[in-house]
Amino acid sequence: MTLTTAPLIDAHHHLWDLGRRPQPWLDDPALATIRRTFTPDDLRTTATQPIAGRRLHSTVAVQCVPDVHETEDLLAIAEREPLIGAVVGWADLTSPGIGDQLDGLLAGPGGAYLRSLRHLVQGETDPEWLQRPDVERGLAAVRDRGLRYDVLVRSHQLDQAIRLAGRFPDLPQVLDHAGKPSIAEGELADWQRQLRTLAAHRHVVCKVSGLITEADHEKWTVDDIRPVWDVLLSAFGSDRLMFGSDWPVANLAGGWNRWAATVDDLLDGCTADENSAILAGTATTFYRLSRTERTSGSR
Repeated sequence: MTLTTAPLIDAHHHLWDLGRRPQPWLDDPALATIRRTFTPDDLRTTATQPIAGRRLHSTVAVQCVPDVHETEDLLAIAEREPLIGAVVGWADLTSPGIGDQLDGLLAGPGGAYLRSLRHLVQGETDPEWLQRPDVERGLAAVRDRGLRYDVLVRSHQLDQAIRLAGRFPDLPQVLDHAGKPSIAEGELADWQRQLRTLAAHRHVVCKVSGLITEADHEKWTVDDIRPVWDVLLSAFGSDRLMFGSDWPVANLAGGWNRWAATVDDLLDGCTADENSAILAGTATTFYRLSRTERTSGSR
């Protein structure tokens, strides 16, 4: 493979420092292998597999816990870390003070890197959480500040995402992890139907991320991922798909480099323009990433 100077953007990864901030979700015994601190240097030294001849250029760091202080941590890291081009943070969408909270984040250290908000809707039991009046008020505050929204739902919650897209046509949205299709169980019919309905909303884009952890962690192959990939490509088109690693969660099912090699296989047959959109263009546009190299401490 000939390496190119074209950028590769990882539009979805996490960072955490367990010495600074707990991650209670890591108490699950099944997550023991990733129950340690992960830093930008860890990502930089791990992500060595090129995709379509591209090496990692910049990333989007994404929140893990519903704690505004974690968002502040990520923004401070982004300000000093050239690898990170944007942050997806958390703020309490249900709070009457959501506007002030967002303004504080934007005005604080690294606030210029806050580009999107996310809530772990996948853990909410209310089947209409995204349609709650207090949540919609919070989403309006997100929209009014020029931010985006990352939609994190499981496949059985995609109807919420569809209603959200219909009610907020002026809020750019990205579906994280393709709505978490049930790859391991092979139950994709309902997911595919709802995914195509969501994709009909042109202001919604989608991350090709988190798929290997929805497959059998030990036995998955590229052939298990390909049916999902084919649906995503036909529903959204290359100009509304973006690559994401979901590192270090991806380590549970093979890691950054194995997923990157899989994406390289999936892209076989795509044009150079399609590769460019999926590997950099969509993320650059959606998250308003800089098209030039940063140096340490630059803004």
